Amino acid sequence: MKVVLSDPQSRAIYDIYGKRGLDVDGWEVVERKRTPAEIRDEFERLQREREERRLQQRTNPKGTISVGVDATDLFDRYDEDYDDVPGGGLPHIEINKMHISQSIEAPLTTSDTAVLSGSLSTHNGNGGGNISLALRRVTSAKGWGEVEFGAGDTHGPLFGLKIFRNLTARCFMTAQCGMQFSSRGVRPGLTTVLARHLDKNTMGYLQWRWGTQSSMNTSIVRDTKTSHFTFAAQLGIPHSFLMMSYQYKFQDDDQTKIKGSVKSGFFGTVVEYGAETKISRHSVLGATVSVGVPQGVSLKIKLNRASQTYFFPIHLTDQLMPSAIFYATVGPLVFYLAIQRLIIRPYVHAQKEQDLEKQRESSASDMARKKQEAESAVLLMQESVRRIIEAEESRMGLIILNAWYGKFVTDSSRKNERARVIDVTVPLQCLVKDSKLMLTEASKAGLPGFYDPCVGEEKSLKILYQFRGVMHQVLSGDTEPLRIPKQSHRIDNDT
Repeated sequence: MKVVLSDPQSRAIYDIYGKRGLDVDGWEVVERKRTPAEIRDEFERLQREREERRLQQRTNPKGTISVGVDATDLFDRYDEDYDDVPGGGLPHIEINKMHISQSIEAPLTTSDTAVLSGSLSTHNGNGGGNISLALRRVTSAKGWGEVEFGAGDTHGPLFGLKIFRNLTARCFMTAQCGMQFSSRGVRPGLTTVLARHLDKNTMGYLQWRWGTQSSMNTSIVRDTKTSHFTFAAQLGIPHSFLMMSYQYKFQDDDQTKIKGSVKSGFFGTVVEYGAETKISRHSVLGATVSVGVPQGVSLKIKLNRASQTYFFPIHLTDQLMPSAIFYATVGPLVFYLAIQRLIIRPYVHAQKEQDLEKQRESSASDMARKKQEAESAVLLMQESVRRIIEAEESRMGLIILNAWYGKFVTDSSRKNERARVIDVTVPLQCLVKDSKLMLTEASKAGLPGFYDPCVGEEKSLKILYQFRGVMHQVLSGDTEPLRIPKQSHRIDNDT
């Protein structure tokens, strides 16, 4: 309780909500010096986010929608077939396959979980679906087991068993067996995977599969902060191949990634390259071009929205045509840039302005109160500032000539500039001691005589000062530490 009493924000939270308010995660990133009303709004928002995370963790919904598009008529046309057909001059694009799957989890006890999943698929007018129920039990800290029951309209009942086990601190294995009952009899299958941490960022996998498609697969996966590398080799019936892929991760706000892979085997050779980027807080958009023999050229577009995946494989041509490769590469890039500039950026900007306006309206009364408090503090500082200036002038020390705090805009908006910045010359001069001024790495809005003139927006501190009879000038960010005087601030250095 002593910690609560010594921290003003924690004390305010405790006074409003009691001890349960202090147990809510997220207060550590909330700006300090908030009013009780602001703290109450922030608490309610954190509570809503906490409930949403709890529901997400308990149900863990996952969904996939895949829509296959046949666009080969764009490049592999037979014009003579359309001479006598009305409207035959237009290319024929059709959806030839679809797949929808969904799964949710339902915790039964602290160690038991039920997983319900289902899927529907169609291809050229023929399709089917299945539904399954899996019961998972965590047996110990080292492993868990799962029993699955399923049924479908194209296949008979399905029974499966899956086991996970940590063998050592760096090695684990999974074993999965299943039995598919159909009119042709029982079709058993078995899959085992042995994995080991080779180092901090590298995993090695060894997989053996027995059943309708038997194979032995080994792969090495290296994942770092800036890259992801995979090498895999498979020997099996009917598919054997070698595969290598590399992904580079840009360290930007959009979490952009570019990737490329090559896969070669008895079925032919496929080269893929693409990119993905974050377009909103919960959405990631990606596009991949696939060029192969004998598969041809395809464009794959994928959108991940939270735990939902939307996948659109577009088959462009069965042949290796440079025009198809060019349009598959350039088309999505141009389309994305156009959507980004014409729709996404204006929408995000408008949403940000709307949120700022709401924030200004909700904090208008508090801003007026803080402004009055700052003005009162400045009046009380006048006498102290007069003595400080006299002392500094006698030694040709640090004199603050002009200081402005807030959002600085362009010259075309001078009328707006005065409304977004405040004069903080007196408060800063009051902080001068022994011809030095030092500001810590924190928002300047909390300094005596300051207040926030533009809530929710980026702010700066601009100072024009004199030291040893020489003019200096500096522009500092709101949360940047600042120490003056400095030789680099001399105005005559820039002339």
